[in-house]
Amino acid sequence: MSSANRAPQTSEELRAAILDRYEALSKRLQQIARYVLDEPNAVALETLAVIGERSGVQPSAIVRFAKAIGFDSASQMQKVIRDGLIAGSAVLGYSERVRQFSENTQARHGDRPADVLSEFVEGNVLALNNLRELINANDLRAAVDLIAEAETVYVVGFRRSLPVSSYLAYSLQQLNKRTVFVDGVGGLTRQQIQSIGRNDLLIDVSFHPYADETIQAVQTAIAHEAKVLSVSDSLVSPTAKPATLALQVKEAEIRKFRSLAATMCLVQAIVISYAFETAQQQARPRKTAASAKRRQVS
Repeated sequence: MSSANRAPQTSEELRAAILDRYEALSKRLQQIARYVLDEPNAVALETLAVIGERSGVQPSAIVRFAKAIGFDSASQMQKVIRDGLIAGSAVLGYSERVRQFSENTQARHGDRPADVLSEFVEGNVLALNNLRELINANDLRAAVDLIAEAETVYVVGFRRSLPVSSYLAYSLQQLNKRTVFVDGVGGLTRQQIQSIGRNDLLIDVSFHPYADETIQAVQTAIAHEAKVLSVSDSLVSPTAKPATLALQVKEAEIRKFRSLAATMCLVQAIVISYAFETAQQQARPRKTAASAKRRQVS
């Protein structure tokens, strides 16, 4: 069996294989690929019938997907995912906890403001705890480095993503990082992003359904050979798939309203980490100069 068709041996290899072969898959298999990436614990633990029902496909399509990735069977794929989840057991029950939370919320479904607040707090706590396990430390480090190395940072995010993108642009500007906030005022999104170059970085924040303006901004950045840092709800979204680095966020959904707490927390962590990095870099020359002066005096 060639290396291209070799079955992934770990969950990380499976994730890489899906991302690598995603564009070559049919739309139906892409639908399954997204479900596997977004809900690995469900894929690992549920039957094919349940997985098919939740992902909107026939069980036979799941078998075809597994074989397209290199496995002999769907059960072989499930075992690889299950082994990976056991190694990172803190994330194992997240989807199940979310389902239990939704069921409990529907059962009590109080209409008092205090009840609504309690539901949002509980749902966001679940999402925030999952964020800590979901984001890889190396990816977080890489995100900070991308910002530090960029000559100019362009920030884009429309509709539901707008509060996050505007906060991110504001915070970077407060840190004296050269930043362009692509807000599309007057329909000028294309003009605002047009000057991006290979030494620049585009940070996009985008969730389903993905704004056309954000997708176009990502395409422009890539065409201009700029780096792209994508914050999205799926690793195979039209903004995350072509990105230099993609960070996936799973937000809480309460009473059909999706929160932004986890996304805002992630963005704040990135910005504050960049601020620490900048402060440390600025402190080094001062320490070097002070040491040299002391040597001269002595």
